[in-house]
Order: sequence, then structure tokens, then C-alpha cells
Amino acid sequence: MPWFVKIEQGIVDRPTFDQQVPAHRAYVEGLIAQGYQAKTGYWREYGGGMLLFWAKSRAEAEAIIAQDPLIIHQCVRYQLHEWRLVVA
Repeated sequence: MPWFVKIEQGIVDRPTFDQQVPAHRAYVEGLIAQGYQAKTGYWREYGGGMLLFWAKSRAEAEAIIAQDPLIIHQCVRYQLHEWRLVVA
């Protein structure tokens, strides 16, 4: 399965963002349980983060991203990219 990367930038204040963190973590844990190999984290110096995950297609990746609480609650602006591994 291809890897996809959601690179995000926070666009709300910290308290608003932090309200969605538990739901976002549960969402990512659900992706892991479903076999999407999801990994998530944040940029300490840039005020944003990244979600790396498997999906069968870009359409599936977009559908997965649409379910992220950070997207649903408009906490981040993001770009979605298919990541091609050169060395695994």
C-alpha cells in the first residue's frame, strides 16, 4: 500500500487545539487498529505536525483525512502528499 503524508499547520489558539487532541489521538489509534500503520507527531519549532499512514489510493487517503477531528473542527490547514519510499 502507498504511504501518504498529511503535513499540517495549526490555525487556532492553543486551548481550542488542545480540546481536540484526545479525539485526534483516538482517531489515530483507530487507524493503527485498522492496519493503516499510522504515525503522528508535531513540529516543536513550527507549530504544526504530520500524520503518516498507508492507504490504497489518494481517494481513500482523502476520506481518511476527512475523518480527523483536527480537520472536522478546523484546527489545522493541511497538505496531503503520496510519499514514495526510495530506501525502506
